Amino acid sequence: MAGLDWLTARPVAHRGLHDAAAGVIENTATAFQAAITGRYGIECDVQISADGEAMVHHDGTLGRLTEGSARLDAMTTAELAQVAFKATADRMLTLGGLCDLVAGRVTLLVEIKSRHDADPRLPRRVAEVLQSYAGPVAAMSFDPRQIVALREAAPGLPRGIVAERRYHAECAGLTSGERRALAHLAHVGSTRPHFVAYRVGDLPTAATWLARHLFGLPLLTWTVRSAEDRARAARFADQIIFEGFRP
Repeated sequence: MAGLDWLTARPVAHRGLHDAAAGVIENTATAFQAAITGRYGIECDVQISADGEAMVHHDGTLGRLTEGSARLDAMTTAELAQVAFKATADRMLTLGGLCDLVAGRVTLLVEIKSRHDADPRLPRRVAEVLQSYAGPVAAMSFDPRQIVALREAAPGLPRGIVAERRYHAECAGLTSGERRALAHLAHVGSTRPHFVAYRVGDLPTAATWLARHLFGLPLLTWTVRSAEDRARAARFADQIIFEGFRP
C-alpha cells in the first residue's frame, strides 16, 4: 500500500506512554494523552465485549490492572465502563472513545486480540469504527484469521501482522506446525498485510528481510525497552514500538 510513511514517521508508545510508578497505567486515557503530548504514535489493544464492542484493554480477563476477575467477553460495554482500575481514576475506553480522544493528532495502531477461535466479531467491529475515523490509523493482530476478516470488512484499512519466532501465550492451543507457519509469515497470501510488526529480540529473520526488502512492507518492531533493543531495531526495522523510556 502506497502512502504509509506516517506509520513509521515517529516512535510508537506501547499501550500508550505509561508509567505505573507515576500512576499512568497502560491502555488508559492518561497514557494515551501523555503519548499525544510527547508526539509519539500510540499502540493499543482491543478485546470484544459481550455486546460486540471493541474495548481498549490488553488482557482478556479483569484482575491484573483492575478490580474483578471476569472475562471481558462476558461483560457488556456499560459494565466494563464501570470497572475500576487499581491505580488510577481512568475507566476502560471503547475504541470509538479512543478515536475521539486522539482525534487524528498522532498515529493510532490498534492490535486486535484473539483467542484463535475464528470469531470475526472483533475485527468487524474494529473495521466499522475505524472506517469512519479520519486520522492516521492501522490495525494488526497475531491471528491471521482476524486480519483476513478485517481485510474482508475493510479492504482499504491499513492492516499488519504481528509475529515472533516462538509463540507462547498469544497462541495457546496451536500446533508446532501452525506456530512455525506464523513465525515465517506463511499466511501472507490470505492476509495480504500492508506492514509487519515483529519481536525485536527475534530480528533479523528471512521472512522479515523478504517482507521489507522484496515486498517493500514497513517493518515495525516490538517491544523496545533497552539500548540493545534500540541498536537492533535501528539495524533491522523501520520504526520501534517502545516502553519504559522516551526515545
